[in-house]
Amino acid sequence: MTSLLRPALSLFVLLGVLTGLAYPLAVTGVGQLFFAHTANGSLITVDGRPVGSALIGQNFTEPRHFWSRPSATAPQPYNGAASSGSNQGPLNPALTDAVKARMAALRAADPGNDQPIPVDLVTASGSGLDPDISLAAARYQAARVAKARGVPVRQVLALVEQQAARPWLGILGEPLVNVLRLNLALDGHEVQLLE
Repeated sequence: MTSLLRPALSLFVLLGVLTGLAYPLAVTGVGQLFFAHTANGSLITVDGRPVGSALIGQNFTEPRHFWSRPSATAPQPYNGAASSGSNQGPLNPALTDAVKARMAALRAADPGNDQPIPVDLVTASGSGLDPDISLAAARYQAARVAKARGVPVRQVLALVEQQAARPWLGILGEPLVNVLRLNLALDGHEVQLLE
């Protein structure tokens, strides 16, 4: 019996050390060495103080700020501890009602804007934490933001274009705008990345 248990226990201990200790330490070390900013949460700081993460959306509601994509997390929007989508299918009346309410809120906030509303401004992402909006969604909101701040629309649009992240290699993905970074730039803050 001992001849069977000894190799099994030895293998158990060896695999436990490899997969439970050596591998996590190696992955953590590589992450810290080559990708420290991302591995530590992609924190954004203003005046040395963390104000958020470039990876998690925030709930902006003032007309003078760009609004993020809707969040379906509970009990409050953009709750990183409760990442989830609404799990409502396209035929669900609750989703239809939510989209209509979001469209009405966007129209009420900017009554003169008759452009088509970009879909990412009325539908939540799968995680409910999406920090980015499409370039079209940012352009859609530019007139409202400019009016609330009392600045020319072209100035706000120029800042949107400056903050846009272009597709990788010019072909993979679509242009996106990180809402937190854009709003901080609008407020005149110098954004630093916390290492």
